[in-house]
Amino acid sequence: MKHVVDNNLASSRESRGPLAPWIDAFSVWVEQQGYTRSSVSRRVLLATGFNGWLEDEGIDPGHLTSDHPARYLQYRARRQRLHKGDAAALTHLIDFLRLEGVVPIEKIPAGWTTEVEHHVLDYERFLRESRGLATATILNYVPFVRAFLQGRFGDGQVTLSSLGASDIVGFVRQQASGLHKKRAKLMTTALRSFLRFAHYSGDRVPDLTAAVPVVANWSMTSIPRAISADQVHRLLTSIDRGTAMGRRDYAIFLLLARLGLRSSEVVFLELNDIDWGAGTLHAHTKGGAHKEFPLPHEVGEAIADYLRNGRPSSASRRVFLRCLAPAQGFRGPSSINSLIRHSIERAGVNAPTFGAHQFRHSLATEMMRQGASLSEIGDVLGHRHPDTTRIYAKVDIESLRALALPWPGGVR
Repeated sequence: MKHVVDNNLASSRESRGPLAPWIDAFSVWVEQQGYTRSSVSRRVLLATGFNGWLEDEGIDPGHLTSDHPARYLQYRARRQRLHKGDAAALTHLIDFLRLEGVVPIEKIPAGWTTEVEHHVLDYERFLRESRGLATATILNYVPFVRAFLQGRFGDGQVTLSSLGASDIVGFVRQQASGLHKKRAKLMTTALRSFLRFAHYSGDRVPDLTAAVPVVANWSMTSIPRAISADQVHRLLTSIDRGTAMGRRDYAIFLLLARLGLRSSEVVFLELNDIDWGAGTLHAHTKGGAHKEFPLPHEVGEAIADYLRNGRPSSASRRVFLRCLAPAQGFRGPSSINSLIRHSIERAGVNAPTFGAHQFRHSLATEMMRQGASLSEIGDVLGHRHPDTTRIYAKVDIESLRALALPWPGGVR
């Protein structure tokens, strides 16, 4: 199998090696982080090379540590020129694999922890235990904070009270030039979060959150990329429902298209989350909350067909299981994105993206065209802030046309 990024060949190495099942999912995940096409391709190439090296060395993913990327780069440097950012790219891969549960989180012995790492671990613990943030959010914030502290204090003593506005502005200017605007905005959000944590944790650290520069990122500059109703129909009809995998995939796509569920909500759906008598479904939404959805007949019928005739016997309470042994739930949301990518390519559908969010956009767009209000759309999609839903007003072209002022002098 070849790994493709935005229909451009990123690597032609055969899909084998210990990390092969996750490289496609990694490419989708990196793309969703806001990296440019060339950066995504570079990361996939490195991941593929690293995967081949692990296979040659006989290293299992469960035994990967932070030392292995460094060893691989030493090996790679003897054969070709390294690029700036290769080490960071492999760290990004390890972070993804930890998020997926493939690589265990390293426990660093206390005697080996640097001053920087000590403060990073305290911040990470705060985000997880006090703020209750999702693992994906933590993995996005922490590398920026580590890079900031490392750049300011190196391997020496970390004195947060000595930080000044110039340190923050200098770091943001240095980093932002090489980042996609979405990634740059994420960096400034992470810095503000860490500076608030440092201020309220004591040690006479001044509140420097206002010193973090604002990265230009105009809101609602683009129309949501929604897969069309015809494309959804073609995708659904292309699935072979005579197989166990087909029954599973058909039910998953209906949950995405008819209820607008996120990929994480599908992955972590459990058997007791479905109330067959009441015809409802409870999803584990962002931030650890729960939301009740009505269970349409078409969706319920597809799930029931999979449970009766496709789901393998397993002690797992997850609704959707992997088809290959061991019979267990998907490792993470990126597995759904990989499933979507392969299904779209197999069906020959020219979809706007390979991610799950295009189905949410499609549902919202169709609701808007049928006269639903923004508040109704936001309620269905589980948006916590009205601004998140407001972007769908841009797809209601007919309503917007009625608001447009006539051109002086008329049409020529």
